[in-house]
Amino acid sequence: MAAEESEVETEFPHRIGRTAKRVLALEGYTKYEHLTKTTAKDLLKIHGMGKKGITILREELSARGLAFADES
Repeated sequence: MAAEESEVETEFPHRIGRTAKRVLALEGYTKYEHLTKTTAKDLLKIHGMGKKGITILREELSARGLAFADES
């Protein structure tokens, strides 16, 4: 079980939380560029993703000149 809960390799900051990083990676989102092809609303449908994580990801995307698909 411990091996399954090891750190998932993504570009996302630790402050979004381990669960959010893991579920995003399981859904195929490991890079900020991947998030530009989806919406925050769709990400919120993923069990384990919450508003706090979306807010952090939105800030991180903006800092890189990127945005969610419906916010560009």
